[in-house]
Amino acid sequence: MALVRYNPWQELNAHLSHINGLLGDTRVPSARLDRDFIKVPAAELHETDDALHLKLELPGIDAKDLDIQVTENAVYVSGERKSETTTENNGTTRSEFRYGKFQRVISLSARIQNTNVTADYKDGILNLTLPKSEQEKSKVVKVNLEQPTA
Repeated sequence: MALVRYNPWQELNAHLSHINGLLGDTRVPSARLDRDFIKVPAAELHETDDALHLKLELPGIDAKDLDIQVTENAVYVSGERKSETTTENNGTTRSEFRYGKFQRVISLSARIQNTNVTADYKDGILNLTLPKSEQEKSKVVKVNLEQPTA
């Protein structure tokens, strides 16, 4: 009978690889997942003097499948992707379907008037215009520079 040296690190590495595989599709922002579906939509936030402009990429999703909620400090977007394709070739029918839910909460850098939000959804791009509250518009902060003493 041959003696085999036990290596506890090898077993730990196997467990870590398994855990990383389980958690791999929950990272934000997510890479390609489940045949070209993205689990967490990409977002771009741009701030002007009067408003915040949020753009979200939501390809292949109908507007009726989106839930958008806006508070004074955050935007919550959730939805469900539903995709079905059927092709027929030489008497053979091929059908594929893909489904998946997603959600994303985006914290805002300024307080907004959540009752005056406007939305536009076209070609899989959601644009939200989030007007700043009057307090945020008039907020001016004075910065004093102290001269170093020599």
